[in-house]
Amino acid sequence: MISPWMRLEEIFLCYPETIRVFAKYGLACPGCSLAAFDTLERGAKAHGVELVALMDEMNATVTEASPAEAFG
Repeated sequence: MISPWMRLEEIFLCYPETIRVFAKYGLACPGCSLAAFDTLERGAKAHGVELVALMDEMNATVTEASPAEAFG
């Protein structure tokens, strides 16, 4: 499960299917140099995005992804 204290880069690497959720919210985090250091909570706050909604959608996306999608 994705949590607020996970680093953005960790989320992209472990759950690449979440990149489309970031895009849906207008977040270009995958291309940001701060992704290696910022947490989901800090990134959402910095961009004025509701953390719980973002995290809920990401977790739903991860849950819906098949094992093949999650790893490849």
